[in-house]
Amino acid sequence: MSSNELSNRQFERILLIKPSALGDVIHTVPVLVKLRQRYPQAQIDWMLHPAIADWVGHHPAINRVIYFDRKALAEPRTAPKALWRLLRQLRGGQYDLVIDLHGQLRSAFFTLSTGAPVRIGFDRPRKEIHNSPRNLPVGAYRHGWSGARENSWIAYSHHIPIPTLEVHAVQRYLWLGQMLGFEASSPDFHVPIPPNAIKRVEDLLAANGISHQRILVMSPGTVWETKRWSSEGFAAVGRHFIDQGWSVVLAGSSGDRAVCQHVASLCPGAINLCGQTKVSELAALISRADLCVSNDSGPMHMAVALGRPVVSIFGPTDELWVGPFGRKDAVVRRSLPCAPCYLRTLQKCPNNHVCMREISADQVIARAEQILSSVTMPARAL
Repeated sequence: MSSNELSNRQFERILLIKPSALGDVIHTVPVLVKLRQRYPQAQIDWMLHPAIADWVGHHPAINRVIYFDRKALAEPRTAPKALWRLLRQLRGGQYDLVIDLHGQLRSAFFTLSTGAPVRIGFDRPRKEIHNSPRNLPVGAYRHGWSGARENSWIAYSHHIPIPTLEVHAVQRYLWLGQMLGFEASSPDFHVPIPPNAIKRVEDLLAANGISHQRILVMSPGTVWETKRWSSEGFAAVGRHFIDQGWSVVLAGSSGDRAVCQHVASLCPGAINLCGQTKVSELAALISRADLCVSNDSGPMHMAVALGRPVVSIFGPTDELWVGPFGRKDAVVRRSLPCAPCYLRTLQKCPNNHVCMREISADQVIARAEQILSSVTMPARAL
């Protein structure tokens, strides 16, 4: 079946594979919405990490979540049983269309395991990138921007072509629509927040004396240490807004506890809720915010999806590809010849992390004040 024929075919059982990370999954939500518009009667399942499914799994366009439990699959004692259970679910789904937007060897293996006749993913990596005037970093290839990684393209029956790298991840994922005949409309990121998550966050805020104050939510953690702005910088931003009568809340996953605790120690009055919220509750918290400040991380993308004002500090990554979608003014970065480099560890950085060290708290505060004064404050989701 040619790519042109796909646009006229009515698929009945569809699986979307994009299990993580949080930002990548948020970028994929518009694809889910387009799939539901294109195939209103189809069974549409999504393979998701359980923690992320806690929020995204509530999307009304999803019929069923296939849980990709990385921890169970990595643990020698539980891996065989977990893998067997997952493969049975994939095979038993009897999918006629599988879309792998993760593009790694593991996701390609799961794609093949479904036995689906139509398997779509990105094309093979390209040595020459058309329409790309910039000098792109090696990360363009290592992180899959030039095509499917780890030879995963071999598993697909149909390939999404990559004409350029000069696009955001959201637009790149939506290239799928050229093959399947999606309607032309703006990307829709809306994911409902479950009522129990809203109640939990309201209780947390009330317990910490927050009711009607304006709230700044700061997320200083990241998985990559190179994407992390200084704790001193975040603390200075927090102190500024506390002096203006705002409440400041620190948020993040359990892995961010140390950095959030450090920021809290430098910012008296800040409320540290890091590690106390599930993903759905983090969404509820961010939806309650009047402003968010973060590194390049999942909470930044969550703020965009929830329509909240956001300022994000960028260094080793490229905001063109993974920045806050449609929010160019939200990014603060130091323009340097070495950035973006896509190095994950400080040990590999030959320039002493200058891309992040030379961004001052005053710059971030100024950008935040500019955003707050120049745009109409979006209505809170709660």
